[in-house]
This record gives sequence, C-alpha cells and structure tokens, in this order.
Amino acid sequence: MQRYKILHRTYYNFSDKVQLGPHYLRLRPREDYELRIESFSLTITPSANLRWHRDAEGNSVATATFDAPAQQLVFESELIIEQYNESPLNFMVADYAINYPFSYTQDDQVLLSPYMQLPDLDTQQQLKQWTGQLWQAGEKIQTYTALQRIASQIFQNLSYKVREEPGVQTAKETLACNTGSCRDFAQLFMDAAKCMGLAARFVTGYLHAPGLDAAGATHAWAEVYLPGAGWKGFDPTIGEMAGTDHIPVAVARLSKSVPPIEGSFTGEPESSLDVGVWVSKLL
Repeated sequence: MQRYKILHRTYYNFSDKVQLGPHYLRLRPREDYELRIESFSLTITPSANLRWHRDAEGNSVATATFDAPAQQLVFESELIIEQYNESPLNFMVADYAINYPFSYTQDDQVLLSPYMQLPDLDTQQQLKQWTGQLWQAGEKIQTYTALQRIASQIFQNLSYKVREEPGVQTAKETLACNTGSCRDFAQLFMDAAKCMGLAARFVTGYLHAPGLDAAGATHAWAEVYLPGAGWKGFDPTIGEMAGTDHIPVAVARLSKSVPPIEGSFTGEPESSLDVGVWVSKLL
C-alpha cells in the first residue's frame, strides 16, 4: 500500500466583480478495493453552498452555488489517499477473452454498448490501418498484448505536448500532427480500442510524476473492459498500464465530459486562471 497527499488549487481572478454561476467539481477520487480516501477537505472562497451527488457513471460531483458577486474565486482541495494498485498486471482475463479477437457476452454488450460507439468511418479505416501494423494478420495475440502494443506505439512514436487550450483533439488530428497532450493520447487509444470491438472509457485524475517540478499533475488516461478482470487502465502517455502512481477521479464515455472544474459567470471583466497540483508520497 502507498499513501499520497494531493493538493489541488485553482484560482480565477477577474478584473471586476462578477456574478458566479454554478460550478461543478470533480475533485474527490473514485474509491474502490484499490483506492481508499483517508481524508478529504475542500475550501471555497467566497463561501459557497455545496451539494454532493454521484453522476450516472458513479463519479462524485460537488455543485457549488454562490450568493454574492466576487472578483476572485478559489478552490483548494487537500486529500490523503491509500493506493493498493501496486501490481497492475496481477489480473486474470476470462478464458474466452484471453486472445484477440473475441466478443463480449450478450449481457455485457447491453451494458457496455455506450463505451463501444465507433468514430466516423474515415477514422475507423485510418485506425485499423494504423493498428494493423502492430501485429500480423492471423497472428494469435493476447488481448492484453494487443492493447499494450497500442499504448507503446503512441508513447514511442508520438511527441507529448502540454496544451493549455481546452478541448481534445480527434484521433485523426493527433495522428496527423504526430503530437498531443495526455487527453489527446487517451482519446486516440480509446478510439483504437473501440475499432477492435472493445469497450473503452476516458479517465481523469492525478499522476505522481517525480520528474515534474510540482511532482504531480492532473492527468488523463483510458480504461478498457476485459472480461474477468474488469476495467483496466492503460496510459499511452507513458506507454504502460495505470498503476500505483495513477489516482483516478472521474470516468466517462466521452473525453469532454469530466473536467475537474467547470462553471460560468455573468459579467464583462477579463479573467485569468492559475492552477497548481502537488502530489507527494507519504511514509
């Protein structure tokens, strides 16, 4: 088991007072048998009315509403988690799904169909050609191996680039420019997996990354549903499976659906945004 402390601070500054609309916060990690929240605190300035709920995909979402105008909006979350996913390769796939290709059971297909929706035909053809280079036609290949080759291909052959602008590139855009952010690589991996007939979803959360100045960052990766093993994370940004250093906060079938913070304000003033994330290991 590994413990982590995560500080996430977001500052919105306005040139004059504005009326703040509702803000939706996805800052509380997804608890399960691999991750437990030891403590969590959330401070909002100015003070807000806060309501929590779980959305349709099981994510914890807080809705913050404000009564008075403000010139600055600050969200500060601090949490300590216990992460038990120390052996990400320690899983068993159902016999019928060990090798690719395979088909999900009829019952699973009913539940997984939203996560199997294919991209447009042109993207499908391009991705099938792209992944077709990673193994020989008729080659007997394990499903995990095929997915790992896709993640490795993205990591080894595409250039990572931090993108501050909002939005996610399409798979075609990422392949065309040969570069992308973590969310762009996750989208490319998801679409490639869907073109293989597999269910895939987008994951956003935190990554403990000692190489970064802040020793951590908000991060995005993908999960694929493997019968017998469940949803398993693959991170094409680093070319590996998601492991102890990955802390999932929210999942969605669409990459645009789960920003950490989203909201609105009414007014004309200019605004600026400053975000800081620190992820540190604890003894």
